[in-house]
Amino acid sequence: MQNYKDLQVWQKAFDLSVQIYEKTKQFPPDERFGLVSQMRRAAVSIVSNIAEGHGRSTNKEFSYFLKISIGSCNELETQIFLSQKLKYIHEPASISLQNNCNEVIKMLHGLLKKL
Repeated sequence: MQNYKDLQVWQKAFDLSVQIYEKTKQFPPDERFGLVSQMRRAAVSIVSNIAEGHGRSTNKEFSYFLKISIGSCNELETQIFLSQKLKYIHEPASISLQNNCNEVIKMLHGLLKKL
């Protein structure tokens, strides 16, 4: 595999990032520098660490960055759930986003096992 963009997990994480950006546009303005910023940074961290790790020279380094992506995905899932409890995201959308996070985590664990 020559390009990180060929990784299915990168593609899924990229789509999740776009979904988070779109969904957080609906948040109250006073959350712009709070929850919105945190969620966007976590989502971008997931996909960015996959890309950065793929560019490293060893599987050990790649594994390190994939583990960071898993942590960021867990962080994002928590923030999604909090957003639902604060009624910034309706439950069906929250569940869908959480399911997408879980799918990315499973894919990351699968890739880690292959390394």
